Amino acid sequence: MQITPPDSASLATVSPELAADWINALQLCCTDEQLGSFLRRAGLQLSGRQLTHRVTLDQIVRLYQITAVETGDEMTGLWSRPVRPRALQHLLTSVREASTLPAALHRFSTFWNLLLDDYQVHLSEDGAITGLQLVPRGEQPVQRFGHMLILKLAHGLLSWLAGYEVPVRKVQFAFERPAFAQDYAVIFPAPVSFGAPVSAIAFDAGSLGLPGPRSNAELNDFLARAPRDWIFTGFREHTQSLKVREFLYRTNWENCHLADAAQALSVTPRTLMRRLDAEDTSFQAIKDGLRRDLAIRDLQSGLKSIEEISQDTGFSSAANFHRAFRRWTGAPPSAYRSAAS
Repeated sequence: MQITPPDSASLATVSPELAADWINALQLCCTDEQLGSFLRRAGLQLSGRQLTHRVTLDQIVRLYQITAVETGDEMTGLWSRPVRPRALQHLLTSVREASTLPAALHRFSTFWNLLLDDYQVHLSEDGAITGLQLVPRGEQPVQRFGHMLILKLAHGLLSWLAGYEVPVRKVQFAFERPAFAQDYAVIFPAPVSFGAPVSAIAFDAGSLGLPGPRSNAELNDFLARAPRDWIFTGFREHTQSLKVREFLYRTNWENCHLADAAQALSVTPRTLMRRLDAEDTSFQAIKDGLRRDLAIRDLQSGLKSIEEISQDTGFSSAANFHRAFRRWTGAPPSAYRSAAS
């Protein structure tokens, strides 16, 4: 796949509440002592059974790579039956042979229907829209992180085959809107809705072209990096709010205003404000989210003082930065410094 310059996905974070769904699943396939070891090695901290900090992409990748090996389950406790080692390698080998991207989705659904007891992965094609649905096989509680991960895996595999981030038409989940719903915006490059009859991901059939050739070396690299290449969107086809975030990341964001972003995106300020409101966000919220993630990156690197970080993120004093950071994360900056040490 073509190498692209780093983008704001490289420093995106998600709330501890989203990751807690995954931690709860992990508790079913390991002891408390093992779980504590996994979390410490991934750089995560628990207070009781609660995560205490926002979670970075690097931490998610490290935790997945540790637990997939040591639990012997490549879906890390998210489904009732473990997904045994090398299963994802077989999945990639299968979808790589597909002649079209819709055919790859068919292979994806067939593969999971052989492994999952909880759900049937149903491929739907109505001419204009092609998608996957998770249809329950019985009565069981919805595992929110599991639904997110398997739908995102489908998108990640399609993008890997295509050689670019495949546009997503929409994503829906069969659970009520959580308090951390904004986290899904850095995972899926599409509108996300909740409270649906089934969880599903949909693509415009016309956007699903031919896959490119993928060598064994590329397949092995994808597996070695998992889930880095598919859990967060790469922002090359995405919602309005993520376009604004990427614009801010690549410009002089401290002095940037909504009108500047609107001009860069070729819309009026009023139109941009309306579109962001439809995505339950605002220009200031996106800007603050970027400042928060930049600060978390620098705090965890340990290369800058808190005073330097406060200046770099546009605060006139360290005290103002402390207040804003606690408002953003519920913890002082020093807590993120100690979490990384």
